[in-house]
Amino acid sequence: MKKYLSCILFILCMSSISIQAKPVKIPEFSLPSTNGIITHDSFRGRVIYLDFWASWCKPCIKSFPWLNQLQEKYKDKGLVVLAINLDSDKALADAFLKQIPAKFTVAFDNEGVTPALFKVKGMPSSFMVDREGYIQGQHTGFREKDKARLERAIVKQL
Repeated sequence: MKKYLSCILFILCMSSISIQAKPVKIPEFSLPSTNGIITHDSFRGRVIYLDFWASWCKPCIKSFPWLNQLQEKYKDKGLVVLAINLDSDKALADAFLKQIPAKFTVAFDNEGVTPALFKVKGMPSSFMVDREGYIQGQHTGFREKDKARLERAIVKQL
């Protein structure tokens, strides 16, 4: 029994996708975005896939095409992809977005307030927020092998 519990704990610790034991409300924030000022309440009633990224983040380069696909595929079902850029210089984010355009809302936090609120530990970090504004799960990093599992989690919320 002890070995069994140790195995389960090891698997849970090694997983990059976590489910909240008890969902918590999305922290309050207000940021400039490509669509004007957005707040934690801007997308109430919709499922939010919130992604923290930066121009220097190599996995972020790979994640943007997938985020574009998600937004297009599920926007009519109530999904909003919201990417919060953490570059201290917005010009770096603008250059990134010229190379890899976003077909979703991008917000800018050059002071790093929101990643502290969300307790971001790595880049990129994503949070699944349900229609009532509760965080239902989070994911750190971006790997091809995780895409199907993440998409299933999104569809479950929709």
